[in-house]
Amino acid sequence: MAEPAIPPDVAALSFEDALAELERIVRQLEEGRAKLDDAITSYERGTSLRRHCETKLREAQAKVDRITVAADGSIGAEPVRIE
Repeated sequence: MAEPAIPPDVAALSFEDALAELERIVRQLEEGRAKLDDAITSYERGTSLRRHCETKLREAQAKVDRITVAADGSIGAEPVRIE
């Protein structure tokens, strides 16, 4: 089953803004004071924010290259694995 698309308002957020909102939602859910419907809505938004942050991190990782020098002196680049 495919994951639902990230809502446009979430997709428009920077990584930092999405992470800050996700952290706020987690704190609210941990407090356990929200009504059930509100908690479910917050959880769903948090899931979208988490997926958005993961996507942004993958995009950043793909942009990070390590310059390499081969034995013959040629210069190239290879992806850096961030784990």
